[in-house]
Amino acid sequence: MADEIILRVTRYRPEQSPLPFHEDFAVPFRNDMMVLDALAYVKDHMDGSLAFRWSCRMGICGSCGASVEGTPRLTCSTFLHEIRKPIVRVGPLGHFPVIKDLVVDMDDFMRKLQQVMPWIIRESEKPLERGEYSQLPEQVELYRQQSLCINCMICYAGCPVYGLEPEFIGPAALALAYRYNVDTRDHGSKERLARLIGRTGLWECTYVGECSVVCPKNVDPAGAIQRLKAPGAIQAIQILLPPILRR
Repeated sequence: MADEIILRVTRYRPEQSPLPFHEDFAVPFRNDMMVLDALAYVKDHMDGSLAFRWSCRMGICGSCGASVEGTPRLTCSTFLHEIRKPIVRVGPLGHFPVIKDLVVDMDDFMRKLQQVMPWIIRESEKPLERGEYSQLPEQVELYRQQSLCINCMICYAGCPVYGLEPEFIGPAALALAYRYNVDTRDHGSKERLARLIGRTGLWECTYVGECSVVCPKNVDPAGAIQRLKAPGAIQAIQILLPPILRR
């Protein structure tokens, strides 16, 4: 690699122009440098107006997602030397409205999360002094993979269905619905499935699988969605069949 790389960043300034543009920055290269390090160098030393999100720098918070060479990634976990190009293109995550530069509007994603009720629902709660809701290791393993989701929205940027149909609930939200539905402490699976068996839910997924390919935490949302379809189909039949039989 050369002593420096060119970071070609997509800029968007709605107060100046309705169209995005690209701006190149020559950044000193280090072999241990992440894409996020390069963005931080630009902001600290070259253009303080560059807007992007970040927080933990450890691949945990999920806030630094961006399109790197056309692929949605966590910029804090993407080495520049892995890209092996003298010019590295960085843009905002696809399929989301852009607020400024690399910062996208998360409101739709947050609404989708709330829609699947990603929390434990119980029919009744016992007093704390009666003990915890314990689980066996094999019960935890049922949902451990999907519990690793960090809500980075990278799977949404990689999902072609969400790009074509914005009303689709989407991979991360559906994966979290699966995570809670198989949790033995939860009693809300029927209510969740009732929200997922409509036009914008489970059946919108055509199992392209790109969401699982780009997921930085190996959550496998595509697999989780497919595992939700069987109980979803059974519940849909239970809802639709009685009115048909009464005709």
